[in-house]
Parts: sequence; C-alpha cells; structure tokens
Amino acid sequence: MPSLDPAVAELRRAVRAVLVEGTDAVVVGLSGGADSLALAAAVAFEAPRAGVAAAAVVVDHGLQAASAEVATRAAEQARGLGLAAEVVRVDVAPGAAGPEAAARSARRAALRDAARRRGASAVLLAHTLDDQAETVLLGLARGSGATSLAGMAPLLADDGITWVRPLLAVRRATTRAACAAAGLAPWDDPHNADPAFSRVRVRRTVLPVLEAELGPGIAEALARTAEQLREDADAFAAMIDETIEDIVEPAEAGIAVSVAALAANPPALRHRIIRHVVASEFSASLTRTQTLEIARLVTDWSGQGPIDLPGCRARRVGRLIEFTASGSGI
Repeated sequence: MPSLDPAVAELRRAVRAVLVEGTDAVVVGLSGGADSLALAAAVAFEAPRAGVAAAAVVVDHGLQAASAEVATRAAEQARGLGLAAEVVRVDVAPGAAGPEAAARSARRAALRDAARRRGASAVLLAHTLDDQAETVLLGLARGSGATSLAGMAPLLADDGITWVRPLLAVRRATTRAACAAAGLAPWDDPHNADPAFSRVRVRRTVLPVLEAELGPGIAEALARTAEQLREDADAFAAMIDETIEDIVEPAEAGIAVSVAALAANPPALRHRIIRHVVASEFSASLTRTQTLEIARLVTDWSGQGPIDLPGCRARRVGRLIEFTASGSGI
C-alpha cells in the first residue's frame, strides 16, 4: 500500500478535528484556488467517515473575465472528489469600504444562504496560517488594536451559522503540495499577484523581507501572537459581559454608563466597555482617539462639551456618561 502524502495527511487531520460529534452537514467555500481545493479534498475524504453531509459552494462574483468558467471548473473538481457542488452568482455592490470588502460581504451572504438551504450548521473556509500572518501585519500597520491583531478566529458563530477555519495552523505551501499529491489543478487568482492590493504586497514583499532579515518562522510567530491575543480578547469579553448590566442604564434616545464604575476599572477594560457600548447600541466602531476622548469624560472631566461620534454622541451628565443617537436633539 503506498504511503499517504504528508501534506494530504496534515489537511485531513485538520478537517477531522472540526467534524465533531453533532455536526450534521457542512458547506465548503470553494474558489478553485489551492487552499480551498485542498480543503474540499480533505472534507470529501473525512466527512463520509464522520457521518457528515458535505457540499462545496462556489461563489462567482463576476468581477473577472472568464469568472463563470473558473467557477464551473471548480465545481466540477469538487464533484470529481465526491462532493455535491453548486455555483452561486452574486452581484457585488460597490461600497465605501472598497471592492474587496464588498466582494467579501456578498460572498459571505451567499455562503450563509447556501448553508441554510442545505441544512448545514457550519461553513468551512480555507484561510491558512499565511493568511493569518498577513492579517496580523495589516492590522499592525493600521494601528487598529489588539482585537484586530487577534486575527481570524478558528470558530465564529454568527446568525445561526458557525464559520470554521480548519487550516489556520496549515501553511499555504502545504495546501499546494496536497493538491499536487492528489492530482488537482488549482486556479491561480490574478488578484493574488496584483501589487495594487495591500495584502499582496505583504505576501510578496513584506513577509519575505522579514524572513530574510529576522530569520525563518515569522509567519508562525505572527499566528501565535494572534492566538494569544484572541485569548486575551475572550477574557476581556467575558469580564465585560459580567459587569456591563450593572453599570449601564437606559437614557432617552440611547444608553448611559456609570462614571464611577468606569473610573474603577483599569484603562484597558474601561476602553473596551466604551467601545462595546457604542458597537452594540449604535453599530459603530470607535477609533483609538475617539475612545480616549470619551474616557477623558471620566478621568479628566473639566466641563467639556458633547463628543460627536459615528452614529451617536457622548456627553457627561452628572454621574453618567450618556450615549445618544445622532440627530436625537439631546
């Protein structure tokens, strides 16, 4: 009996770990690239052995020439592996966040809808350790804080669907090796070589320079950093959940937070509570500068006026910091 290729074995182990008892059906997000094709092959092997129904869904964004042909070919390869497969065409509406974000949003909605149609509780995504390292570096460049540096979560429950990334400990080179060993021909997205995209510049220039100057293992170190910061973020989230109900109260057209309770917390937790209140109540994200300005209403109060924020306004009223919706007239 021929020995199993190490890359194929690694992919199968990663998939086997997420097909836990109670998983009834899963959907694999398939682009036709090496990462998602290797994931689909591993799922096609492991899912029947775990008693899990599995299907591949190819989302055609229609943003490139011959995208329909690429999607059809990816679906055919999935069927050749033994997976049910479908192609979903989506319209990508331009948005302020740019075409990448718009495409990602459309793709996520399509995968969620496909999972619901198929009665699947989970969508499997093919992000690798290299993707995680790139995400951490991009977050670091933006100065967007520990939450961003925590990178992509291996599991994320959202609106009845669990998004699963089984390959976050697997290198991109391994997925290519697994495809080669299985005789699969992945599609190379030309966008992945276009230096107009910041992620491509990180992948093709920044990470190789770091490896050359600082030594090998940079990608793994960045991924470990993300894992440690996710642990910290989860701990902070649990602390906020435990305390938030005791320190907030309704306010006209918004919500109010106790000044004394905020002052009693260390800055890291105080700032997270402020961001949590604004995000949960007004669906808005605060910058570091905005967060610190609100915190000054607690720690450095000298009668300053209201602070205009995305979707809301913050002001100090006696013992409370009030957050009210923009345009409420308060």
